[in-house]
Amino acid sequence: MQMLRALWAYRDFVLTSVTREFQGRYQGSLLGALWAVIQPLTMILIYTLVFAQLMRPRLGGHEGTPFAFSIYLCAGVITWGLFAEMLGRLNTVFIDNGNLLKKANFPRTCLPAIVTLSSLLNFAIVLALFLAFLAIIGYFPGWTLVALLVVLALQVLFTLGLGIVLGTLNVFFRDVGQFTQVILQFWFWLTPIVYTAGILPDRVREILKYNPMAPVIEAYQGIFLEHTYPDWSSLLPLAVTTLVLLLLATMLFRRRVGEIVDEL
Repeated sequence: MQMLRALWAYRDFVLTSVTREFQGRYQGSLLGALWAVIQPLTMILIYTLVFAQLMRPRLGGHEGTPFAFSIYLCAGVITWGLFAEMLGRLNTVFIDNGNLLKKANFPRTCLPAIVTLSSLLNFAIVLALFLAFLAIIGYFPGWTLVALLVVLALQVLFTLGLGIVLGTLNVFFRDVGQFTQVILQFWFWLTPIVYTAGILPDRVREILKYNPMAPVIEAYQGIFLEHTYPDWSSLLPLAVTTLVLLLLATMLFRRRVGEIVDEL
């Protein structure tokens, strides 16, 4: 509660930092913030053209939906993008802001909050474009979008807990950052995003049960493609893992926060 109160007291600093970071990303470019729309729009169009028109893959039960695999793919890619961006930035958040930590006096928890809100802002732009695309092709998910908020909150909290643990350890053991980037690459391909779990051998599908992101991506794909609510029981292990990670992150951060500045 003390950490949340500190964040609330410094909410203007957090929001200003997020705004400044977003504006600074496109400062000096001719199109400015339009790039925030152009880049994800290009991604969606490429996936739609390549997978729906050229490669023409088929999903069981969706043979009559020409954009089925594009929806399946985009649902996984854009939500994985949020996870990868958040985790990658949290991994180095204290190192990247070393000078700020040494010069300014503010709650250190503001930095993970800034990364989280900044990543969510980028995700919101991509998600809005994706939903507009679904509406145009007549495949808008409707009320099942309510479930999206629950799954998204669980994903963000899981990433936040894991990211703070890794980010704190990375200050003292710099190999953690490099190792995380390598693991993220393998993690992506071990998650059913560009393929379906059904094509995998039974032994491999058993391994997927230990991938915490697999049920999350499956939940998103179900919401956008099947227009169905997630199997909440499949997300229960992730919820427990998230709670453990948040407790671990809080304990580790409180014990090491005083040493972080000295180490940097």
